[in-house]
Amino acid sequence: METWTSAQMASIDKMLNPSSIVVVGATPRMQYGGKFFTRVLSYKDRIQSFAVNPNYDDIFGERCYHTVADLPITPDLAVVIVPYHAVLATLKECHAKGIRAAIVISAGFSERGDNDRKALQDELTRYARESGIRISGPNCLGLANIRDDLWLTSSSRIKSGIPGNVGVICQSGASLFGPILSRAHEQGIGMSYAVSTGNEADLDFSDFARYMIDDPNTRVIAGFIEGFKDGRKFLEVAKLAADRGKPIVLIKIGRSAQGSRAAGSHTAAMTGADELYDAVCRQYGILRLESYDELLEIANFLAKYSDMKTAGVGLVSNSGGVISFTADMLGKHGISLPPLSDQGRERIAQLLKGFGAAANPADITGKASGEDFGEILGYMLDEPEIGTMIVACAGGNRQIEQIIEANQARNKPVAYLWTGSRHQDTGLPMLKAAGIPVFYNPATLAKGLRHLADLSNRREKGLATSDGAKAIGLGADQRKAVETACNEGARQLSEARSKSLLQAWDIPITEEQVATSSEQAAAIAARVGYPVVLKIASADIPHKTEIGGVQLDLCNKEQVVQAYDRIQANAQKHAPAAKIDGVLVQRMLDNSIEVIAGISYDEQLGPTLLVGAGGIHTELYRDVTLRACPVTPAQALDMLQELKIYRLLQGFRNVVPGDIQALIDSIVKLSHMAVQLEGVISEVDLNPILVQPQGQGAIVADALITLKTVEEAQMCA
Repeated sequence: METWTSAQMASIDKMLNPSSIVVVGATPRMQYGGKFFTRVLSYKDRIQSFAVNPNYDDIFGERCYHTVADLPITPDLAVVIVPYHAVLATLKECHAKGIRAAIVISAGFSERGDNDRKALQDELTRYARESGIRISGPNCLGLANIRDDLWLTSSSRIKSGIPGNVGVICQSGASLFGPILSRAHEQGIGMSYAVSTGNEADLDFSDFARYMIDDPNTRVIAGFIEGFKDGRKFLEVAKLAADRGKPIVLIKIGRSAQGSRAAGSHTAAMTGADELYDAVCRQYGILRLESYDELLEIANFLAKYSDMKTAGVGLVSNSGGVISFTADMLGKHGISLPPLSDQGRERIAQLLKGFGAAANPADITGKASGEDFGEILGYMLDEPEIGTMIVACAGGNRQIEQIIEANQARNKPVAYLWTGSRHQDTGLPMLKAAGIPVFYNPATLAKGLRHLADLSNRREKGLATSDGAKAIGLGADQRKAVETACNEGARQLSEARSKSLLQAWDIPITEEQVATSSEQAAAIAARVGYPVVLKIASADIPHKTEIGGVQLDLCNKEQVVQAYDRIQANAQKHAPAAKIDGVLVQRMLDNSIEVIAGISYDEQLGPTLLVGAGGIHTELYRDVTLRACPVTPAQALDMLQELKIYRLLQGFRNVVPGDIQALIDSIVKLSHMAVQLEGVISEVDLNPILVQPQGQGAIVADALITLKTVEEAQMCA
């Protein structure tokens, strides 16, 4: 099914670019209805405005209609400011008039924590989906098209902004029209759109982000999110933004239990598993931030610069202390400050005349405010290893003029770390007017540079596209394997049955067979080759080691026979009620690196892939990483590179390099299996996958697959 329709996008466009507006619930009193209508009337030279309220014949000298049906035209947009119990009826009136876009300011729905109010909001959702009238809200403060200076909000906190290329979407209207837009205006950060979505009964963050992805005037999407109503839709918009190269930066509440509870009480939104949202953000190049200032400053930087062609950064300041602190923050985030070339160092030294340091970073003391500053800056920008230049100072207008001149002559990013008062009337206003990104904290600067470098690296590594991450339907062999597993009547599959399911997806498993006698076990061992491992074969005993159900490194027939009998006895002793299928005889693989891969299903984000250090190290070191399924080969490699164990896979000391490509192949297949079997399985645990030396494969040694329920699995299979 199509996630977004052209009609849905057209409704959002009517909200952001209306030519006619009706305020239902307009009033002469300066409450929400009065404030909003006053604001709309201020645009009467370019927007037709109408008021609807059965209690008035005119408001502020304008005719007031008693019903929506009485309007002489069908407006592009309805703004609904009526008591909560009248909202649904009002929307029906609007729909009957032909209106297809509505902003519902009215509050009193799910945010109240009342079941009846939640049910009423659910009715709004159903009506919007069935009728096609799309809703922003309820419980929102409206929106702004800042490029066209159109402020459709009942908030009185801010009335103007600076046109620019950052689109911001916020569930909390008070946060948007309060600290976010106030700070943006003070810091000279230009915006394209500002949208408050409120309770998101219909349209949500992802819908407005989808619109902004297509908008050529929006280069970066910034979000302040308390929780996602539809995690799958967020995944889709994240993938699309990555494919289109449009950065998303966001603050998402819910890192703590306190934050999650507060978000739930505000918009009744689920915050979701925080570490999984972190993983999804990494997967699709979304930067998750911690403060309003970080959000705005980094969004502004990314709107100005889309690529870091050369990784090295140059740093110049008038203060050794500022340089030390800034260099420390850059180093913490993996940003390199390459040394200057001999020629560059000599040129700068000649200008410094024995003062400061002709180096990178460059402490140029008083020269930062002199006429030589532009030349020093130019020499650093000309360095082939420097791709981005940072000036850390509180310079006056002449210094800023020199920066602008040097920047115009060279195609390299330049940013400014402001170290003075934010109220200084020289230098800073000129920086803002010139569009040079300004940071006020070295840590925020370092995060911004790191993310720009990461976005560039993602493109080079093929991570900026989700091509290939689309699961297809089940093949005949796969469907047969699923049906067989489901028809066994057990929710937890045995190791042998779990592995047979993996084989249907061409995921390699160890050479093995179930034996029902000690003599048969010895014969199988002779066939697969010594040494072997013996394991109890029972779906009722998932943790085999704990009951003595595993025997390792068996090298001859006598050891196999004894191990078989010992395993059977242990099973009878510790799990007398378990159904025993026999004992699994498995070839033992030496010289392997153990990796875990697993699948689980998140309520909001769906199938989730875990990869990490396997065997006994899994719970000890927690060296794991997560992604949403399915993944591409490039994304699978990126997962492995996040792990400490990756150094081992590459070859470390006396450990030979592992077959990383074979492991990637199995990870990708498992991620596709997870998508294809959603609704059938609830968990997959492959531990360990034995990664053999390069060219020899990655083989699943142990597997446990759990169905959702036998009944659900059989229905879905």
